[in-house]
Amino acid sequence: MEIKRIGINTGGGDAPGLNAVIRAIVLAAVQRGWQCFGIRDGYNGLLMPEKYPEGGLLPLTPDTVRGITHLGGTILGTTNRGNPLAYPVLGDDGQYHVIDRSDELLAAFAAQQLDALVAIGGDGSLSIAGALADKGLRVVGVPKTIDNDLEHTVATFGFDTAVYFATECIDRLHTTAASHQRIMVVEVMGRYAGWIALNSGVASTADVILLPEIAYDINKVAAKIQEREAHGRSFSIVVVAEGARPVDGDVSIIGQSVGQAERLGGVGHKIGAALEALTGKETRVVVLGHLLRGGTPTAYDRLLSLRFGAAAVRALAEGQTGIMVALDPPTVNYVPLKDVSGRMKRVPLDCDTILTGRDLGVSFGD
Repeated sequence: MEIKRIGINTGGGDAPGLNAVIRAIVLAAVQRGWQCFGIRDGYNGLLMPEKYPEGGLLPLTPDTVRGITHLGGTILGTTNRGNPLAYPVLGDDGQYHVIDRSDELLAAFAAQQLDALVAIGGDGSLSIAGALADKGLRVVGVPKTIDNDLEHTVATFGFDTAVYFATECIDRLHTTAASHQRIMVVEVMGRYAGWIALNSGVASTADVILLPEIAYDINKVAAKIQEREAHGRSFSIVVVAEGARPVDGDVSIIGQSVGQAERLGGVGHKIGAALEALTGKETRVVVLGHLLRGGTPTAYDRLLSLRFGAAAVRALAEGQTGIMVALDPPTVNYVPLKDVSGRMKRVPLDCDTILTGRDLGVSFGD
């Protein structure tokens, strides 16, 4: 089928580089004579057009995307509550329930004469894209997540920026920790994968790094801090991934809303309180949280985003569907969405960065 009009959407949490992907898609598509339309807020622009007085679809032209490569966020908006396969609706009982609106969504694509979709997102968004491809929609996915936890791609855009900023924050905390002889506990995002904590922790010379992949013993963490104290090092930096869990417990979950994944968080404060009790040292907790999602993408993430966006258009032009573009240096390859959906790339316990951390004296709480 000849392509004339394509839709572009961004789903899930925002990540630095989204706008660069959008720009690359539009410029590459226009060169092929295609028209581009951004779907507002995930799929809501098609499923809830009445919400947008200016229209649920945003026409995208080279002028529209001029000057957005370096901007954080997404000009299309995003949501993590708009899964068309499990869409939250308010029932007569006053409670939210989920329904499948995927057929309605496909009808909206047809009504808008959209021949294909470039879906930019993480595991959840790409799982939705794969389901739509199975129903006959022509779809190419672009891997987006600061967590770097998608299989079959060396990196996802947004990860490098998150690590860079987390490292800068931890660097700054070194001086205040040293000045006050405190323990500083820094909680970072990453969900059930420890890539951000590991990379920023090693880069910033943290003393303890706690990952979801390695259950921690809080007594061993306290022993590391007391060992440092005995050697005249009166402060310690502890970097903890939000999905870290103790050997005798589970991850810390803040809550979960209908149609959303569970929200992780709170582990930093639990660890901080436990370490203060065990060591007697004053402890402070810093949660970087959504600071890691915002801001200008690094040069690496900008380039990766532009490469992914252009590769997605090439894939569509080649007749591909149901695939994700993936970084496989020195190229960008195509991977079936079914091989990505529902899987998680966790930190291997024998990875070089963990081995490097151990050689540098970092405690992983085990």
